[in-house]
Amino acid sequence: MRYHNITKDDMLNGEGLRVVLWVAGCSHNCPECHNPVTWDIRGGIPFDQAAKDELFEELQKDYVSGVTLSGGDPLHPDNREETGRLIDEICDRFPGKTIWLYTGYDWEEICGLPCIRKVDVVVDGEFVAGLKDNSLQWKGSSNQRVIDVQRSLLTGAAVIHGRS
Repeated sequence: MRYHNITKDDMLNGEGLRVVLWVAGCSHNCPECHNPVTWDIRGGIPFDQAAKDELFEELQKDYVSGVTLSGGDPLHPDNREETGRLIDEICDRFPGKTIWLYTGYDWEEICGLPCIRKVDVVVDGEFVAGLKDNSLQWKGSSNQRVIDVQRSLLTGAAVIHGRS
């Protein structure tokens, strides 16, 4: 897996103060994407042990709520295996931290992936420029959903995060 950046003390990509890993690789190619530099699966730099150490150093901080995996697309087919291993390791080492994941895939396409079982929130769906709404929280266009993964897995249908 390759990545472009690790953002520290982020308040825009999930609840609380977060660390964000921006992975390389996205095949959705959404028009007016806010991050097209991340589309190339060969772009960025290798996600090596030093990058993982940097990510984990941030997660050790008490005030950091968790990690957000974005990009690019952490669920690009070439990223799925390593994304899954990273999620497993984060869960093992930082059980009190939340994991958010942004993907252009719809929930119904990814809900059966093994790595999803340990994620707290998925923001799904491609960005649609015609549905862009700057007033939306944690998403860019109104077709995207902020999904409570654990409740969704229990009910068998997408449950929107924050709704009772």
